Amino acid sequence: MSDTSPPTTLIIRNARVVTSPGAAGSAVRGEALGELDITERADVTITAGRITKVTKKGIKGPRDQGIKKSGTSDSPPSSRSLDPSMPRSLSSEIDAAGRVLMAGFVDCHTHACWAGSRLDEWDQKRRGVPYLKILAAGGGIMATVRAVRDASLATLTDLLLERVNRMLALGSTTIEVKSGYGLNTETELKMLRAVRAAQERFPGTLIPTALLGHAIDDTQPGFVGRVIRETLPVVAAEFPGIAVDAYVEKGAWSVDQALLLFARARDLHLPIRVHADQFNSLGMVPAAIKLGARSIDHLEATTRGDLDALAESDTFGVMLPACGFHLKAAYARGSHFTQHAKGGKLCIATNFNPGSAPCPSMAMTIAIAVRHLGLSPQEAITAATANPASLLGLNDRGRVAVGQRGDLLLLRESDERSVAFGFGDSQLERVICGGKII
Repeated sequence: MSDTSPPTTLIIRNARVVTSPGAAGSAVRGEALGELDITERADVTITAGRITKVTKKGIKGPRDQGIKKSGTSDSPPSSRSLDPSMPRSLSSEIDAAGRVLMAGFVDCHTHACWAGSRLDEWDQKRRGVPYLKILAAGGGIMATVRAVRDASLATLTDLLLERVNRMLALGSTTIEVKSGYGLNTETELKMLRAVRAAQERFPGTLIPTALLGHAIDDTQPGFVGRVIRETLPVVAAEFPGIAVDAYVEKGAWSVDQALLLFARARDLHLPIRVHADQFNSLGMVPAAIKLGARSIDHLEATTRGDLDALAESDTFGVMLPACGFHLKAAYARGSHFTQHAKGGKLCIATNFNPGSAPCPSMAMTIAIAVRHLGLSPQEAITAATANPASLLGLNDRGRVAVGQRGDLLLLRESDERSVAFGFGDSQLERVICGGKII
């Protein structure tokens, strides 16, 4: 018997609607990156998981109506509470009372699938033990590799699901998840299958990426060639269209090795992403631009010339400020990238992982980006919503507009800058994912 019940509808009333400019699926760059479209009062209707109506409302008093530029809020104070007696699972209506309603975060660079712990390693580094000594003792990324190889698919799936549900509660409704802790065909497939299995039990969206060029396993003779000849084709067959990634850095994959991997990936019609210039500028940025890579991620050590070339290209730059915060290391030049004449296609992401960035929060990432990358709150919001959605090829999210997926965040405050100003505490009153209150 078919289900004839009416579609579920949720209405958020009296919201200060904040969204990135531009058409659905498009990236925002240049001066537009620093602007947000603001509707002072609107009712947003979500039906069957999609935004079906955004109704602007007039406001009494001598104030401008409709669309305003970000940072000019004169909406009521945020002290008015939502009705705490409203049953969340049955709610069909929320009174936002002038609070900010914005798109859910799209976290486009994470390593959220792992097993084991690197807490002892962090404590050693905190006490001054050199990283090379930790590596020699079997620590570092290879410790995570061993734990992932030992974990079952069910265990990896459960661990990943616990983490992404935590990220969802912090506002990330779409999350990219990389493999890369397998370093052999069997375990890389296991990680990607864990992402697929977790998606079946997750209300948001998980996007797998095959990070086949992560570390070099010196215990496997001819490791790079085996990855390219054996692992890549098998992954491509089971996960058609998946993006292929590599980490290019001293002690990891070289530029030449990554180019061999990417050449084979292009033959298989797979998109390319690359980690580059985290600690050293090795020439991967211009090479990746020439290849038409979808994104170049990290960029902390990128030269001004290479950053200018990236800004002029159609390749996204993904900056990961939680890494610099945790490692007490350099930060990427965010303002230089965005203020280039053309304006780079900027995204920011958590880089959530067990070693260099144990941070699941996009709000915290925004807070660090504004303080250390030189971004404005407006730039950071678009770099955490509309732009990463465009990077991941998702045209149905990242903005508050008719036709978009009902992935929304209701802030506790009536000024969108609060998401960048506050840190160490959630600024979220409600997380709405697929039209359902989480």
